[in-house]
Amino acid sequence: MNWSDRLHAAIPGGAHTYSRGDDQYPSNAPPILSYGRGAYVFDPDGRRFLDYGMGLRAITLGYADERVNAAAIAEIARGNNLTRPSVTELEAAERMLSLFPWAGQVKFAKNGSTVTTAAVKLARAFTGRTHVAIPAGQPFFTYDDWFIGATPMDRGIPAEHKALTLKFAYNDIASLERLFVEHPGRIACVLLEPATSMAPCGDGCTDLLAPCRCTDRAANFLHQVKALCARHGAVFVLDEMITGFRWDLHGAMKVYDIEPDLATFGKGMANGFALAALIGRREIMELGGIRHAGAERVFLISTTHGSEMSAFGAFNRTVDIYRSEDVTGHLWRYGRKLIEGLNALAAGAGVASHFEAHGFGCSPYYTARDADGQVSMAFRALWGQEMVRGGVLMPWVALSMAHGDAELDLTLSAARQVFAVYAAALNDGVEKHLVGPPVKPVFRKYN
Repeated sequence: MNWSDRLHAAIPGGAHTYSRGDDQYPSNAPPILSYGRGAYVFDPDGRRFLDYGMGLRAITLGYADERVNAAAIAEIARGNNLTRPSVTELEAAERMLSLFPWAGQVKFAKNGSTVTTAAVKLARAFTGRTHVAIPAGQPFFTYDDWFIGATPMDRGIPAEHKALTLKFAYNDIASLERLFVEHPGRIACVLLEPATSMAPCGDGCTDLLAPCRCTDRAANFLHQVKALCARHGAVFVLDEMITGFRWDLHGAMKVYDIEPDLATFGKGMANGFALAALIGRREIMELGGIRHAGAERVFLISTTHGSEMSAFGAFNRTVDIYRSEDVTGHLWRYGRKLIEGLNALAAGAGVASHFEAHGFGCSPYYTARDADGQVSMAFRALWGQEMVRGGVLMPWVALSMAHGDAELDLTLSAARQVFAVYAAALNDGVEKHLVGPPVKPVFRKYN
């Protein structure tokens, strides 16, 4: 059997995250990888690819950063997972809280889904309510039923779970206000990412390639949501899985000058080591504690491997590097150059109306369109296919400190060749150039 067949024979979906699956990549992408170094990944045949997937955005310093690895290995040598809380665990908790002084306590886990669902549980316990409000356009919060039931991929989830998740439109405060009117006294929390492809500052932010400098809180959607939650007694939750440790060391909440009731983090906080965090106001977080005699208990998060010292060591060292090397500043600067460079090449090839790089400087993305100007998964696959031919793996765009001038030059050199093929495909049909099937959205009803 080949690599793909072996993977699918052993693992449902062929991977442990759907976004790593075959259906997310062009057919010439490496089906399996052997190791990563810096900004590059290598397959078992020794082929090297400049990577923009970066461990599903978990790698912000670069693969196998020696300083982070050394800190993790040192903790492994100390026992890695002890019977009682470790000194390293406490140091990590205090370091996390030092980054977010508004938060009273932190609870760690091994993945983002766990801590986002824990935030929902806390909000429900704190308010005595059942419903959760999320933006319709934000793609993912957790693999748990309360969210997945609100997607097309809802098989196996009870209808009563689905009914408790409500959707509104990001940057449209009226759509959220309507939910509070339609479900009076039932919404436990509003949970959203601070930003994805749009900024929350309305018309104030005209340049997404640099950190926001807007000061008008009244026009900022996040501040409007916070005020609405306070007025209706709901908990305001920010999901900083992607924005945290990418927009700023102190999260997108610093960029947008907002303090939520609860916040969740993961991905880049430990440069690829398994660590996620829930932080929040003490009066909410302490519902999961044991020191208030006679209080009704909330079973918050209890995980054997949540105390793994290697991940805490990696987190502590990662924060030190962020503080000394301006990591997020580098991400913003590199992303600006990448977005501007790709768009200039697209314009030069005459395909600017069919391919656009955009988004935030620290977190770019791209949109591929067909000859009719419609968003096209086939043309997205063609783009990825031809970038792979040029030695670049770009399923999406996640940047790291390891992406430097040489990597930018390699990316733009590959893109120049890709756009020539893209232009030809617009003229004579994508099917003449695409090998294999188009990529597919993760959340679809049928395979």
